[in-house]
Amino acid sequence: MSGTTPRGGSREKASTSRRELVENELYEHATRLFAERGFAGTSLQDIADAMGITRPALYYYVKSKEELLAKLVTEVTNGPLEELTELVAHDELDPERKLRGIVEIIVGRRVRQPERFRLLIRSEAELPAELTEAYDEGRRAVLTTIAGVVEDGVRAGRFRPLDARVAALGVLGMCNWVAWWFHPGGRDTAEGVVEQLADMAVGALRRADQHVLDGEGPAAALKMLRQDLDHLERILDV
Repeated sequence: MSGTTPRGGSREKASTSRRELVENELYEHATRLFAERGFAGTSLQDIADAMGITRPALYYYVKSKEELLAKLVTEVTNGPLEELTELVAHDELDPERKLRGIVEIIVGRRVRQPERFRLLIRSEAELPAELTEAYDEGRRAVLTTIAGVVEDGVRAGRFRPLDARVAALGVLGMCNWVAWWFHPGGRDTAEGVVEQLADMAVGALRRADQHVLDGEGPAAALKMLRQDLDHLERILDV
């Protein structure tokens, strides 16, 4: 009896791993074919042929092109959102570390799977209404998460006083643009790109003097504004 459960668990784990491998291969072939032929010009049979399996075997993993596109959209939008939500929940991380982690997560995904993100952008007009709504909701949630970290950094005196939403859009745009110029196997390494863009994001928002709010509320904010004005006056005097 004692050996039955481990063997069953091993078989289940192996089955799950195999399914993940096949699904990843499925996504890769679908992404390539959708990009080459368009969503309307690609059939499930085309995808099955590219994978070297029969169409009935493909039905075990996906029932239609629409379902496949939905899976790709969900992976591209909800995947990073889940990681970002988990990251910002760590109270022991300061805003700078959270912002760095956000960039590392998003850019890391873009350099690993740039084709999937480009496909999603090109396919926006072809998404069904319910999928478009979920996609837009996911994008708004990512933007809100980044803006929240920026706001925390401004309140803590770690980031310069600026519009958090505009800053979040700038950070997100920088991260997403990687999918259009990064080429795996090129001169730029994925690790190097991730590290440099994380440094750039933090450096662009970080306060030069790095002083922290002395307390909370309007009085503390006014005190910091006076310090900012003093800093500007010193610059103008020079």
